[in-house]
Amino acid sequence: MAQQRGYFGLGVEGLSKPMNAGSLMRTAHSFGASFTFAVSPFVDMRGIRHADTSRTADQVPYYQWDTPGDIVLPKGCALVGVELVEQSIMLPSFRHPERAAYVLGPERGSLSQAMIDRCEFVVRIPIAFCVNVGIAGAIVLYDRMISRGRYAERPVKAGGPDMELPPHIHGAQVFRTKRVAKKSPFAKPK
Repeated sequence: MAQQRGYFGLGVEGLSKPMNAGSLMRTAHSFGASFTFAVSPFVDMRGIRHADTSRTADQVPYYQWDTPGDIVLPKGCALVGVELVEQSIMLPSFRHPERAAYVLGPERGSLSQAMIDRCEFVVRIPIAFCVNVGIAGAIVLYDRMISRGRYAERPVKAGGPDMELPPHIHGAQVFRTKRVAKKSPFAKPK
């Protein structure tokens, strides 16, 4: 997996099926999520282990809140809703924040208006109708990975890249302030 700056979390609001929750948490873990969360789930989140074979809750922090107003994210972390609403930003045109928490709605519903109001951004996958919440989460995280990761450019013709991505070159160490070395009274003369 390509290194990316920043971090992300993935969560759900009002989820009602433990297998979907487990699938979503496993997907988040496989893409390198820093945390997972649920807001007012209608399901016992301990039941997700049947689908979450990677045991995500044992590997990354899991948070649960009762309402969108209870959500506490790290400073500078943008809450990004994933929902099919008119004012949503189309996912292929969205620049993912360096620090983000993505939240998806329930299987047979939408994100609550309180959650949409709480989100800094709302994005939509350009599809004709809703897909399974686990698949929607995978699409969003894949888009984040390919847009924020370091990969070789796609070629003009079909197939893989013609050239490998050159290695990252680290520049010289940068000092923000210049310090003048003081002579020690104990230094030996040269």
